[in-house]
Amino acid sequence: MDINRKELKRRAQSMRKRGISYTVIGRELGVSKSTLSFWLKSIPLSNEHRERLYTARIRNMSLGSQSNKERRRREVEAIIESAKAEISSPISSEAYRLLGAGLYWAEGSKGGAIEITNSDPLLILFMTDWFADIFKVPPVTFKAWLNIYPQQDDRELKRFWSSLTGIPISQFGKSFVKPISKGIKKNNLYYGTIKIRVPKSTDNKHRIYGWLQGALHRYKKRSDTIHNRWIHLRSIEKPVNLNYIRTMRP
Repeated sequence: MDINRKELKRRAQSMRKRGISYTVIGRELGVSKSTLSFWLKSIPLSNEHRERLYTARIRNMSLGSQSNKERRRREVEAIIESAKAEISSPISSEAYRLLGAGLYWAEGSKGGAIEITNSDPLLILFMTDWFADIFKVPPVTFKAWLNIYPQQDDRELKRFWSSLTGIPISQFGKSFVKPISKGIKKNNLYYGTIKIRVPKSTDNKHRIYGWLQGALHRYKKRSDTIHNRWIHLRSIEKPVNLNYIRTMRP
């Protein structure tokens, strides 16, 4: 071993005896971790040094995780801002009509009158305005119901949704209070969930689906072909609730 390597080894051993990590030693001396591992394997660490190195490692891992999250957050923001620039504002009347129809297709009731249920204030605000603009039905005629949790203030939440949508509080029905769950909820619905019903709207609901069919007609034949090929999946018998049958009168 030449003099320089002997000196590096001596300095590395001295630093390790002071409880300095391989990472810091390697960075300061320009020596690889594999070499340090060979040089320093016989040097024990005191309990105090072990505890300090462990604490530093956990802290660095936490900082690294936070740094990655922050970097990803900035990346996502940049993606969203770039995508926003791709949309002309205001959108065309046809795009506006199809946007509302698509949202209703995804989130709206499929039977009876027009109803939509969601917890996102932006979506509910858009759809309320959309119903009013497209079908010329004022929000003051809409009906609304909330799904909330026991710890939430029913009156305040109704005031919130009323101010957002323009639906009078007098048009809100009795809220459904969900029972307390034993599990841990990851998503907190701070405003609860609202269901909105547009009166006398069955025909308009069919118009919505007509617009969607008009926009998606090029996919209809292909969808029907595949659907017919797998029609046997619909022949599965529904399970029978034997406990319910036993309770029925003869």
